[in-house]
Amino acid sequence: MVRKEIKLLSKDTIDKIAAGEVIERPSSVVKELTENSIDAGASAISVEIQDGGSTFIRVTDDGIGIPRDQISLAFLRHSTSKLREAEDLFHVQSLGFRGEALASIAAVSEVELLTKCKDEEIGSYFAIDGGLEGELKDIGAPDGTTFLIHHLFYNTPARKKFLKSNQTEANYIQTLLEHLALSHPEISFHLKVNGKERLMTSGNGKLKDAIYAVFGREITRNILPFEMENDLFKVSGFIGKYTINRGNRNFEYFFVNGRSIEDKILSKAVEDGYHGFLMQHQFPFVVLFLEFPDGSVDVNVHPTKREIRMDHGKEIYDLLSKGVHERLTQREDIQFVKLHEEKDSKTPKETAEPFEKKMLHQVKKAVEEHVQEVVPNVFHEKETPYHANKIPDQKTEPVQNIVPLQKTDPEQLSFLSEESRPYFEIVGQIFQTYWIIEFQGKVYLIDQHAAHEKVNYERFMERLRLSTIHSQMLMPPVILTLDTKEIDALEKYREEFEATGFRFESFGGKEYKLTGLPSNLPDVEPKTLFMAILSDMTEFHIHDTSEMIQEKIASMACKASIKGNQKISQREAEELITELLSLEEPYHCPHGRPTMIAVTRSEIDKLFKRIV
Repeated sequence: MVRKEIKLLSKDTIDKIAAGEVIERPSSVVKELTENSIDAGASAISVEIQDGGSTFIRVTDDGIGIPRDQISLAFLRHSTSKLREAEDLFHVQSLGFRGEALASIAAVSEVELLTKCKDEEIGSYFAIDGGLEGELKDIGAPDGTTFLIHHLFYNTPARKKFLKSNQTEANYIQTLLEHLALSHPEISFHLKVNGKERLMTSGNGKLKDAIYAVFGREITRNILPFEMENDLFKVSGFIGKYTINRGNRNFEYFFVNGRSIEDKILSKAVEDGYHGFLMQHQFPFVVLFLEFPDGSVDVNVHPTKREIRMDHGKEIYDLLSKGVHERLTQREDIQFVKLHEEKDSKTPKETAEPFEKKMLHQVKKAVEEHVQEVVPNVFHEKETPYHANKIPDQKTEPVQNIVPLQKTDPEQLSFLSEESRPYFEIVGQIFQTYWIIEFQGKVYLIDQHAAHEKVNYERFMERLRLSTIHSQMLMPPVILTLDTKEIDALEKYREEFEATGFRFESFGGKEYKLTGLPSNLPDVEPKTLFMAILSDMTEFHIHDTSEMIQEKIASMACKASIKGNQKISQREAEELITELLSLEEPYHCPHGRPTMIAVTRSEIDKLFKRIV
């Protein structure tokens, strides 16, 4: 083997290696420069890029500027105005503090700087090419700072070839600025891509206006203000109604001390707070700002500062999840569908969920056929009785008949209020699935399957709360062969399983004997039922609570519900609707599907051209 001689790397090589850790792509440059602008007290930040930022980036702000005698120092590695000693890392309030940004950018591009402080009579111009300083010159300039970045990675071609398409790189930059615009609504942000405007916010300090500028009208009109405060944290912002959910977490925005972060505890807390409001594999829209006591959050755990470490994670999870759920149950959440398209070129087109599309199509069809399929007085004798799945020994209040609609409706009655019940009129059923109710100039459609699922679920949860769950024994017992992960989950959550009526015991090695199931669960194959629940248990994380496990098991009771395309009598429908509307949150089944939707008379009149 040939002996290698140890040598010191040159400054140029060291700078390029260091730059690679901080500057990964054009959006990294924009991030460092815009965060410095924010720290400089800017009230307006303008960004312009060409070719995805690979050939040209301009960042202009109206901040305090860089004093002439500190310009050269600012481009040195580990130079910063935010820290003086290591302990300051635990009290950082600014966005940028690592002291590597300008040095790293200058090492891999051609940089021009124009800056002027308010107390200086003339501005300064400074150029640095690949880390080689140019001459410092006087120049006329407004207060603030402008950086011009040319030919990024021109001297590190290996890194440049790993960049994605110009469009993709531009999208990264736009996403970054959208995060900053949301986290700093008091700052006006402006983005141009190849000369075309892509983002413009007012900077008036109103978060809702910033949300409108970023996401458009449809999102903004479907958000709810959210605030809560306790000894561990304070949170404010907006959470979305279920109608603007997405299939990924891209619409979950969390900000801690003004910095956009990603955190599994916060995400799971919010998502679990939406339990019962969203369908599986759907995620909410949230823009939340959290403030923690000084020292309880470490922001310096990742080079990009996108992750944090929190004290009291489990307590924070429990409080936030409960707060979100309580906020969602505070409002009447019936979705009003529109039977005609509203054209708005400025609003991003929102994609309707498959269920909503189906319902809209069915409502249109029923109306256009003059509701010929409505059969209000024809009911069949041989029907699956609604009472078949009632919990035994449970006292039920006598059901009041829902009487026909009065000629004079009282104003301002909520659909769910007790006072409104005498004014309901069940018009009939369509598609043997949806019940139609007329009330206050509106038509409500209730999905009998989703409604029965919700009622069954709430009954089961009530029995859990009252500890009145009983077991039905299996004869013969069912033998289960489990893997190590499943055994761990089974033993970890043994108390929760037994509290809901499951009975099991070890049968030697990796085998267990299932001897009992919760009473009043659906008539399904016991092994399939138990293994489906256990499989979900293995995916739970440390911050999950026993109540979540009980809810997961309780949701299995939904399989006992009446189905769509299954006839029930009007009397049974009245009982079901009455019980549904008596619940605290009757708007969604346990899987997040709507139990009801509504259409206004004016929408129907527009469809028939009675009004325009």
